[in-house]
Amino acid sequence: MEKTSSNPFKNLTWEKTWSFVSKYSYVVSFLGLLTIATIINPRYFSYVNLSTLLLQASIKGIIALGMAILIIAGMIDLSVGSIVALVAGLGVVVLNTTGNAWIALAFCMVFGAVLGSINGLLVAYGKIAPFIVTLATMSAYRSIIVQLGQGGPFNVKSDILPWFRMIAAGNVLGVPNLALIFLFIMIVVAVVMARTKFGRYVYAVGSNAEAARLAGINVNMIKIACFTITGLLAGVSAFLLMSRLTSITAPNAGTAFELDAIAGVAIGGIAMTGGRGMIAGSFLGALMVQMIEGVLIAARIPPFLNGLVKGIIIIFTVLLQRKRNNN
Repeated sequence: MEKTSSNPFKNLTWEKTWSFVSKYSYVVSFLGLLTIATIINPRYFSYVNLSTLLLQASIKGIIALGMAILIIAGMIDLSVGSIVALVAGLGVVVLNTTGNAWIALAFCMVFGAVLGSINGLLVAYGKIAPFIVTLATMSAYRSIIVQLGQGGPFNVKSDILPWFRMIAAGNVLGVPNLALIFLFIMIVVAVVMARTKFGRYVYAVGSNAEAARLAGINVNMIKIACFTITGLLAGVSAFLLMSRLTSITAPNAGTAFELDAIAGVAIGGIAMTGGRGMIAGSFLGALMVQMIEGVLIAARIPPFLNGLVKGIIIIFTVLLQRKRNNN
């Protein structure tokens, strides 16, 4: 009678290990980065620091969720930072005029969705590459808000400022409001992408747009919808940025948000070529982008090198994805 081995690692091969690590690379990367941060600062792994991490990553993280949808669909949006600036600047005007935060939030969401849909229409029906369209609107949207503000800031009125600031500065049972909003939006987006027909269509378009069209999917409408959702989420981020800063400087607001969003998506394991990836990955990716900044500060590395580190990480991640695809 043949004796069976009790060794649980007998069937564990390098290929299986690599496949597992590749599939859940964003989890492995997050744990690795968290370990490095804890080594540099032993008190990093604490409730206070982790809630602060969620707080700091929330505004850009919400944008990363929208960017994840677009990249899964095989597209990209370079204008999200400028959308935030334009929406936030005019959002302050609406807030000061009405004195109502709900009206301001509705304005930010609708206006952000409109700006995003403009991108989508140009891509879908103008047949222009998403990179080119959003590069142009990135410049156009920023130019509009700078002109409207004459280069100056949009300030929330002093009588509105105290209670409006608490939207971003407040907490529920010690958990920052921004963190709760970020988590809630992440769950909603994850469910939509994983459990709805729309989500399946987005993955199909990202995998092969022509095959999706032949299968009866309205590819143009899916593209427009993805850009519209991204713009809407940028509008939510703009509203939260208004609350957190209470003053929007048009030339600087939302600067490099698109880079952080793309970095979060790439680090989060979503294929930059489209068609694959999980929303949970972009959520952890957004946290990792923020963690990288914290690690660099703790290691006393000049903050001017943040962009260099993020750029290297994006390139390395894409190369890793290509290696996985070739295997």
